[in-house]
Amino acid sequence: MAAEKPFVLQEMSEVASGIWKAVLKGENKFTSPGQFAQVQLEHFFLRRPISVCDYDENGFTMLFRVVGGGTKELSEIPIGSKIDCLTGLGNGFPTLGEKPLLVGGGIGCPPLYGLAKAFVAKGIRPTVILGFKTGKEAILKAEFEALGAKVLIATEDGSLGKKGFVTDLLCEADFDLLYTCGPTPMMKALYQAIPTPGYYSLEERMGCGFGICVGCTIQTKSGPARVCKEGPVSLREELLWEVAK
Repeated sequence: MAAEKPFVLQEMSEVASGIWKAVLKGENKFTSPGQFAQVQLEHFFLRRPISVCDYDENGFTMLFRVVGGGTKELSEIPIGSKIDCLTGLGNGFPTLGEKPLLVGGGIGCPPLYGLAKAFVAKGIRPTVILGFKTGKEAILKAEFEALGAKVLIATEDGSLGKKGFVTDLLCEADFDLLYTCGPTPMMKALYQAIPTPGYYSLEERMGCGFGICVGCTIQTKSGPARVCKEGPVSLREELLWEVAK
């Protein structure tokens, strides 16, 4: 896949404890919320896959957690720098359902913001449940509320919203379709808690990011699937997460 024209970094700021926001300007290839970008860093051979929070014809915004050398280097790139990115990668979220519920955990919350905007553009205001370890790591609450979404928060330490997990807030939501992105244990808990149809954004270690290396292949009910290509968004009924009885 040929590289796109470099993007220009317009903003880099820490928006929560260890969570950074990057705003890049340039022509991109995003067509649906839930797609991701592959970012080239100067001192690393493999690109870093980063989920995208929002995009338009002029650029895109991504939020990421600093967890290693690659994301640390990304957070330290000077404003005005040119960054080589591949955009519009993966299979994103559709906007289906009349009463969608969006459930995000930690750094899995950003892709759901773009999805919420897409629903609002259709005249549908979703219910949003966000889960974090602590309130210091909470992101996007105000942004979701500004869209008119009903926002429910759960934190493991009780420092913001309800003490507990996102599954503890399901009883407060009225919904007909589930959309979720976050840690795999959280999404598996949702899968077990409710039979509601929906879309799950999966996470695997990626090499190329566009389906050539097949390093992110998982097994689904329909056979092998590449998370970077057939995913990251998958239908609930494709997942092999049933608990043996």
